[in-house]
Amino acid sequence: MSLLAIDEGRCKKDGICAAECPMGIIQWKKGEFPAPAKQAPALCINCGHCVAVCPHAALAHEQLAPEDCLEVDKALALSPEQTEHFLRARRSIRTFKETPVEKDTLSEIIRLASFAPSGHNSQPVQWRVLSGRETVKEHTALVIDWMKLALKENPKFAKALHLDMLVAAWKFGMDVVTRSAPTLILAQGKENNPMAPQACTIAMTYLDLAAQSFGVGTCWCGYFLRAAATHGPLAERLGKDQGLKTYAVMMAGYPKFGYHRMPTRNTPGITWTGNI
Repeated sequence: MSLLAIDEGRCKKDGICAAECPMGIIQWKKGEFPAPAKQAPALCINCGHCVAVCPHAALAHEQLAPEDCLEVDKALALSPEQTEHFLRARRSIRTFKETPVEKDTLSEIIRLASFAPSGHNSQPVQWRVLSGRETVKEHTALVIDWMKLALKENPKFAKALHLDMLVAAWKFGMDVVTRSAPTLILAQGKENNPMAPQACTIAMTYLDLAAQSFGVGTCWCGYFLRAAATHGPLAERLGKDQGLKTYAVMMAGYPKFGYHRMPTRNTPGITWTGNI
């Protein structure tokens, strides 16, 4: 088939697909069937907007047919009240059960996170899972090495980040870096891909939220991320020789305790511009 196939028996010639195409590569005139522009194959980003927006299931993309796409179920849409509860009930978990998260569960959470927007539908995120406490601990030891080096080379900076206390805790068998999490999930991308940093952060945010519905607790792991970006031995272990850079790190595991209240937060500061 060509890039786009129009089912003329279903198409209502309403031009919705043309209006919604982010690349503007669908031509349409009132009363006529839509058609791909000449440059469409070269410019199409395979986002699927044209297929998803058609209320008549009249358009198929060469890589995406209507039947491949789940229909939107309005009955499952969250109300504003449900959305507030969902977002506010999410907590950073730092005390985990020893029980590891099953591979199938992690795979499903990552699958859901892969639906995050990625800029031009580039989908540059690659995932790496460090599974099992011993594996996590082995990599965390390299983070501690980075902290020790930072304390020697830039003690003022290191102490401002409390690296001295974290190293001391490690010596006493306390892991304050990864909080004894049984799993670390890393979002990585090619270092030369300008869209990778933001795409990884957005995808990891999706993962953070998606994990809640599986009963999996999460916490962003900033110390590990900083070490992965700047400490050679750790970066090499995480795929630097393949051109990969780590842009987001998440602890994951089953929470040891549950939360019963949703804390308040400061009123957001907003600067309004224009007539609102």
